[in-house]
Amino acid sequence: MSTLYTNIGELTTNDARLGDASAMGRLYNAALVEEGGRVAWVGRASDAPPADQRVDCAGAAVLPGFVDSHTHLVFAGDRVDEFVARMAGSPYDGGGIASTIAATRAASREELLRASLSRAGALLAGGVTTLEVKSGYDLTLDGEVRLLELAGALTEETTFLGAHALAPEFDDRDEYVGFVAGAMTTACAPHARWADVFCDRGAFSVDEARHVLSSARDAGLELRLHGGQLANVGAVGLAVEMDCASVDHCTHVSEHDLAALAGSSTVATLLPGAEFSTRSAYPDARRFLDAGVTLALATDCNPGTSYVTSMGFVIALAVREMGLSPDEALYGATRGGAVALRRDDIGHLGLGARADLIVLDAPRAAYLAYRPGSNLVRTTVRSS
Repeated sequence: MSTLYTNIGELTTNDARLGDASAMGRLYNAALVEEGGRVAWVGRASDAPPADQRVDCAGAAVLPGFVDSHTHLVFAGDRVDEFVARMAGSPYDGGGIASTIAATRAASREELLRASLSRAGALLAGGVTTLEVKSGYDLTLDGEVRLLELAGALTEETTFLGAHALAPEFDDRDEYVGFVAGAMTTACAPHARWADVFCDRGAFSVDEARHVLSSARDAGLELRLHGGQLANVGAVGLAVEMDCASVDHCTHVSEHDLAALAGSSTVATLLPGAEFSTRSAYPDARRFLDAGVTLALATDCNPGTSYVTSMGFVIALAVREMGLSPDEALYGATRGGAVALRRDDIGHLGLGARADLIVLDAPRAAYLAYRPGSNLVRTTVRSS
């Protein structure tokens, strides 16, 4: 079956070969044909070919589905008291992860799945058609496997994050790092595509992260990295050295870091929900773009520092607080996220791409930043 989406007021394809020849690849008074879950035709509505089904978009804006390349969806409990304390002036130091670990360990598989599906449903309703989901809130061998199995019910983009914090049973850091890099990686690798490490002040050092990532790579996993959220400890350099697909947060980066990123295939993923929720200074996204760095935006949905399930809100924050234009933020939330997952079949609506798209209840994509706090997604279409 083929479906014609027609009467599109503004179509953003993120394919420079289409439309206005910009990176956004915009067409107006446009149409798109989906067939077999893929984009089969794009052009002017007046030139559209016949199709088995027809959807009239009534002049609305249509854009690629959002790609949320950084989430921690599988957890139990909340940390609302921690949030209230931060809003009253207590700084974030990363220590609250322990309370989420305790709640997650105590929750049943059914409770975790139900809560995770609810959060994933909220993201989908807000236009997210591809998402990455990490483990990291159990930190026992069987528990991390359980979290990855649950994440696999939500997405193919699953990430092993055993090096999220020091597990409470361990007093010896070297012993825990060896455990994560050894037995835990071996057990978790069959259930994950990616491996990640929280490499930051108060978390894991560059040398510790290198050891875990090297072992994960040897086990067949691709690599990502948390870095530069709390301080610049050298995580960006490690991400480039290890050819990580993405280094995420990047709140604290040097000019040397930016030059290294620009000369690499590593994406800088910015997570403005974390700055919003921790009352921290936002990174200046213009520095990244001016240096030639590829940017992505993601929700970082987690219970402690960014309980955000709206990519529209993330886009609005990136425009208002990080210096991006609405188009730059939209590109980061779509094509940038796809690059951060090393995917070329999503994040755009070029010919042959997955027909993952959003129909907005608005005439232009810029409304996502123009009307912050509103869910402007009328319809989310995710190909099977």
